[in-house]
Amino acid sequence: METKSLASAHKPIKVLDGLVMWIVCAVVVVALYALGVTGALPNNTMRYLFKIFLYITMGSMWNLMSGFTGMTSLGQQVFVGIAGYSVAVMTTTYKMSFWMGILVGAVIAIIFALILSFVLFRMSGMYFAVATWLVSEAVSTWFTSWKYVNQGGGMTVRTTQIPRIGSLYLMALTLCVLAVVVIFLLLRTKTGLGLTAMRDDADAASSVGVNLFKSKLLCYIICCLFIALAGGLFFLNKGSVLPSSAFGIDWTVSMVFIVIIGGIGTVSGPILGAIVYVLLDEFLSHYPGWSNIILGAIAILVIIFLPDGIMGTLQKKLHFEIFSQKRFSEHKKDKKIEDAANAA
Repeated sequence: METKSLASAHKPIKVLDGLVMWIVCAVVVVALYALGVTGALPNNTMRYLFKIFLYITMGSMWNLMSGFTGMTSLGQQVFVGIAGYSVAVMTTTYKMSFWMGILVGAVIAIIFALILSFVLFRMSGMYFAVATWLVSEAVSTWFTSWKYVNQGGGMTVRTTQIPRIGSLYLMALTLCVLAVVVIFLLLRTKTGLGLTAMRDDADAASSVGVNLFKSKLLCYIICCLFIALAGGLFFLNKGSVLPSSAFGIDWTVSMVFIVIIGGIGTVSGPILGAIVYVLLDEFLSHYPGWSNIILGAIAILVIIFLPDGIMGTLQKKLHFEIFSQKRFSEHKKDKKIEDAANAA
């Protein structure tokens, strides 16, 4: 497998993002599409994969905000709820297609994110996290008392074009692939470097020319858009939406669990974390009184013994990195610095 060596204080790190790795990923994605198109997978298997793809999307986006940018949000469920109700309103009240509902949900999510940014971006750290959660709770309370959306009684998604699980599987897979690709490409741009610099030290990043507001806004809008799209697909499949299920903190808890388990600040971590989470969630659904306790205990154990998550720990122990956000190897940068010094 093609690798690139990065200078390390102890042992060179192998960055697995060469041609062979891209080919392997392409083969896996094509195989997943082929299985969905041909209907070779049982419906139950496609339902599990459908959930995994959506949770990969949401977990990856939360990881982009918190793990790579340092914007830890506890209120991303507000965009899930907005998307879910948009699908229900457009299909039930206005008798339009579910595609229009998903599109409207995405547009409203972007507009809402733009409005929130002028207030939320004045805060950071714990204050930002708490503020996002309070916004979500406020919106949930509003929807619970809003007659237009049937108050706390919820709404049903009613459309003659509700897709079958095979079509939902393909849509979720496409969204998942787009989310991972967008994150990987973004992190390898100058804006991506600015995001990680802002996470490490916002003042230092600003002093070297990083526009903090624009960088945060771009990251926030991308994350809110993809989370809203995932939420729209979820409630399209579920067929109904309630304020408690749409705006519940459980959504963000799931995203946090996925990132903690997989490895915060890694591109591949949320992929592994989402697989583990969905499998655990399905198994623990038979133990409703214990499911949250067990998931919480697992998260605590991972934080104590694997603080970098499963993938993050493996990468540190085995000295490799899958799809690194670094655009060039350290020895090349060191050579450029040395050449510049010699020229001076």
